[in-house]
Amino acid sequence: METDGTLQAQRDEQMIQEAYQELLDGYLRSNHRKKVEIIEKAFNFAKAAHAGVRRRSGEPYIMHPIAVARIVSQEIGLGSTSICAALLHDVVEDTDFTVEDIEQHFGHTVAVIVEGLTKISGGIFGDRASLQAENFRKLLLTMSEDIRVVLIKMADRLHNMRTLGSMAPNKRYKIAGETLYIYAPLAHRLGLFSIKTELEDLSFKHEHPDIYREISAKIQASEARRSAVYTDFSAPIKASLDRLGIQYEAKARLKSVYSIYNKMETKHLPFEEVYDLYAMRIVFKCDDQSKEKAICWSIYSAITDLYQLHPTRTRDWIVTPKANGYQALHLTVMGPDGNWVEVQIRSERMDAIAEKGFAAHWKYKIGDGDEESELNAWLKTIKDILDNPGPDDIDFLNTLKLNLFSSEIVVFTPAGELVTLPKGATVLDLAFNLHSEIGLHCIAAKVNHKLMPLQSELKSGDQVEILTSKTQMPLAEWEQYLVTAKARTRLRKGLRALRQPVIVKGNEMLERWLGDNGISESNYVMTKMLGIFQVSNRDELCYQLGADEIVLGDFLIKPLRKAERTPRQGSGLLSKIPLIGKMMGGSSPAPTDADTRSADTAAAAGTINTKETYRLSSAGGSPNYVIAPCCNPIHGDDVMGYVTDDNKVEIHSLDCPRAQVLKAGFGSRIVATEWADLNELFTAHIRIEGIDRRGILQEITQLISNHLGIDMRKLSIEASGEVFEADLWVRVNDTEVVDDLCRRTRAITGVTRATRIH
Repeated sequence: METDGTLQAQRDEQMIQEAYQELLDGYLRSNHRKKVEIIEKAFNFAKAAHAGVRRRSGEPYIMHPIAVARIVSQEIGLGSTSICAALLHDVVEDTDFTVEDIEQHFGHTVAVIVEGLTKISGGIFGDRASLQAENFRKLLLTMSEDIRVVLIKMADRLHNMRTLGSMAPNKRYKIAGETLYIYAPLAHRLGLFSIKTELEDLSFKHEHPDIYREISAKIQASEARRSAVYTDFSAPIKASLDRLGIQYEAKARLKSVYSIYNKMETKHLPFEEVYDLYAMRIVFKCDDQSKEKAICWSIYSAITDLYQLHPTRTRDWIVTPKANGYQALHLTVMGPDGNWVEVQIRSERMDAIAEKGFAAHWKYKIGDGDEESELNAWLKTIKDILDNPGPDDIDFLNTLKLNLFSSEIVVFTPAGELVTLPKGATVLDLAFNLHSEIGLHCIAAKVNHKLMPLQSELKSGDQVEILTSKTQMPLAEWEQYLVTAKARTRLRKGLRALRQPVIVKGNEMLERWLGDNGISESNYVMTKMLGIFQVSNRDELCYQLGADEIVLGDFLIKPLRKAERTPRQGSGLLSKIPLIGKMMGGSSPAPTDADTRSADTAAAAGTINTKETYRLSSAGGSPNYVIAPCCNPIHGDDVMGYVTDDNKVEIHSLDCPRAQVLKAGFGSRIVATEWADLNELFTAHIRIEGIDRRGILQEITQLISNHLGIDMRKLSIEASGEVFEADLWVRVNDTEVVDDLCRRTRAITGVTRATRIH
């Protein structure tokens, strides 16, 4: 009789073989040269290496590398080398095999990719900010050597997100947070549209499960109506294209749950008022790339003969593709139901690049030449930043992220050279983009032949001539004019070069003065000096000394000798250095390594167990939490906890921008939370819009104060013509009270919208 263990082993083996066969079948259907033997060898090697190991979900560990290899092959479109590397990507990290073993069995290229993946193992982010930035730097350095490393890493993260449900809540928040903060923008920048969309949706699903289910249910409920509207809209277009003899496929592309939620939040709309739930996509066949543009515009002409064109929402990304390689022609027209509908026109080649990113470029490469792509230009920018990192690792990460998810503009030099920049880029951004020396000595620019200052924002299509002067020197305040990572990095490098001789001079003055007065330099002495002169670090102190902005005198001797004799606990230099500045627009500073160590020590001492769900209560009349001022969550919101330096739990809304930074960089301090039954009152901000009429304000205030018994704290109202907008702050028990208030307010005649503002 077979034992339970034997039966389980047989079931496991069958599951593994079926998953591997699906991977192989998909590969055999692709256009790649069929190198089945090396893939089979990699599968058997990885299977043996991971034998007996299971994932947290309970399935054999080898199922994960197979799934990653399948994404790499079928969803990104890579070939046998990448499939082998994906199958082997955890072998060096998790087993006794080395990179040398991989090279011996599978060759140099596979070994290099596996080594790159091993270097950045465990996710881009560590638990501390500096480690987070350092790992991200490693990823980008490896990426600039072989793009396949980051593509496989993206597949690895996608599969981890698909199986995130088996993780503990605080781990889910951390992984979802870093996915939204870095991986989704990176997927967007690499042109992996479908992966970017799925990463966003999965992150949103795990952070806001109730809202995700609610929007999904509404999408499903409205499917029949949406389908009927799409049929009415698309039928005349299809008939027209059929008459033109164009071979094409037309389909409705539904917005993702995450993008619908974003629109509802940013526009303060209920689901029912988000009309552009879908776009029509037309993908046509064309074997001759030189004819694609003409076919795109003939389809455009056919559509605009049928429907009214929106005059400002046509986007031509055929002549000037996006920086991630995306090409298409977009137009927006008025549909038969009176709503605007976007139509995206692409060739099959453009569609493949849009869905699979730069991997698809290899399939459609023309000729033997290694063409300079937008990706290579971006990687050059990254290398420039990596070669000249700033003194602050977190700042490096935050600065780099500025360029990951930005809309783009295209400007021209006087010679007609095309330069792609993020939206919002200034004259000074362009100057530094062209060359460090041009940026450092820039005085102004001629934009479309008109003289403009350094801070002038550029627009697509501008012709820009940069003006320089040898006598011009860079200034620290220039940084506020910059939006690109390259420009900020080059400016800081230039400023450091100018400051260094002054710092050296100041350092000599400081050491001489301390020696003359018999004072030994120590952390305690230096901390005291930093406090007296109100500067943040030693370099700044030396700079001000060297620049004659401060002087050393007898008034320092007594306090410094006292500090030298009586060092205080915790008064080291780190404790006096201000926390690192705001990230992603958050209202409070990001924690430093010192903060992280402090909180980690407290957690280790058992003050707050981040592995258990923390219950938010106000037992004894005092809440065991602190409301974060950046998002002001209230009882009933989806929130998470963050262990502060003084061991309090600060609660943030899960989609608060500040919370995204905390989840991404400080996972060891994140704690899952749940609301207890509270008697606390919270402040909620509600915006009311409507048609102005006599007495409407009185009706609103009577409803709030008399009928609902809610305490109003502040009311601001502004009328313009026939419409009004009011901002109202009220004290409530929970989100249900807010929802009821908004629902009743919308029932008042003339009120068109009443929503909570987070």
